Amino acid sequence: MPHKFFTAPLLRNILFVLLLLGAASGLGYLATRHPIQRDITHNASNSLEPGSMAVLGQLAGPVNITVYATEHDARLGDIRKIIRDFISLYRRYKTDINLVFIDPEKEAEKTRAARIQLNGEMVVEYAGRSEHLTQINEQTFTATLLRLAHSRDQTVMYLDGHGERKLDGIANHDLGALFGAKLRQNGFRINSLNLALAQEVPGNASVLVIAQPQLDLMPGETDKLLRHLERGGNLLWLVDAEPLHGLERLAEKLDLLLPPGAVVDPAAAEMNAPATWSLGAVYPPHAITRNFNLITAFPSARPLAWNENPDWQRSVLVEAAARGWVSRNTPNGKPRFDKQHDTPGPAIIAVALQRHINDREQRIVVVGNGAFLSNSFAGNGGNVDLGINMVNWLAGEEHLITLQPRAAKDSSLTLGKTQLTAIGISFLIGLPLLLAGVGFYIWWNRRRA
Repeated sequence: MPHKFFTAPLLRNILFVLLLLGAASGLGYLATRHPIQRDITHNASNSLEPGSMAVLGQLAGPVNITVYATEHDARLGDIRKIIRDFISLYRRYKTDINLVFIDPEKEAEKTRAARIQLNGEMVVEYAGRSEHLTQINEQTFTATLLRLAHSRDQTVMYLDGHGERKLDGIANHDLGALFGAKLRQNGFRINSLNLALAQEVPGNASVLVIAQPQLDLMPGETDKLLRHLERGGNLLWLVDAEPLHGLERLAEKLDLLLPPGAVVDPAAAEMNAPATWSLGAVYPPHAITRNFNLITAFPSARPLAWNENPDWQRSVLVEAAARGWVSRNTPNGKPRFDKQHDTPGPAIIAVALQRHINDREQRIVVVGNGAFLSNSFAGNGGNVDLGINMVNWLAGEEHLITLQPRAAKDSSLTLGKTQLTAIGISFLIGLPLLLAGVGFYIWWNRRRA
């Protein structure tokens, strides 16, 4: 009988190999045409934060990055690889990020022309604007893109000369350490404004900030503020639960009612916060609060109310103390609701106003609290983020109001002494005995066979 070279099992094996190769080739082709990436690391550490992705979505044109770095650095090693791997995270979401490397040793003339001072320094360019970076991490790089995304130079001025909170101050009651620093990081210029010296509020002020004067403004200073309002100027007014010190006419101009008293929020007391704190957790729809889901804390907030005026469109931004009240007297010890003098909640503590005047849209935000952005309290929850959103909206940069960074997950694991002992015994004694038992079982079965 002639020998059959192609037996049935051989044919099945050949067919299986061909199918396997075909499947592998097909998957490889699909992977090159339709790449899919998934970050399965803890807390998505190899992915960008939502805020960074949102900023990239606002950049309409290409971003050009020029890196002046040698092939190898004695201290940092392969700088180019570090930067290339980092920028690749951003290229996943924006493909027109162009990365170019220049060796400062080989092209010294170009390096001097670009005023490069450090090995690894980067020049980031977008829409005709550029910035230098000497360190690389997500926070600084995204902040650089955010500054470059500003369509024009924006100046935030704050009223000064009457003991106000300063946007560049470092005292506990000032606003500079966190809020002011974040404004600068996001591309805003900060200047003080003393209306006793200035003829008027400068026309290049994108936003004017008034943060609770401690001394009375002179009537002429208030006149200048009112003229700024009549010209359509934008304003962020932080009103603490104190006398207005000459700003009563400003409140009348805005048809604002500022009833006395402080907001008492039992929800804050349940979080072991002082009785006079108010918590913001649910925010009515508005461009400022879009996708904003962070808790904010307002120490000693005052309520806001207003007379109806068809000239202004008003939107509530923060409403607090749904189970609380407005206390006419400062609570001592455990606060209790007084039916005769207190007003039941909820209380409105932040409102946005807008209208069309002089062929432009005027925007104003009034917050019944200035301490929430102070150096002492700005680090609580999303206080700084809410303040930045307010300024972005006031400056007409609402497209830069982005998603907030995700909270970092706790990656630590704490084990007790008993748990550590059990794990040690399991790996040092239990696992070897188990493997020895399996081996003995296999050996015994083979011997019997």
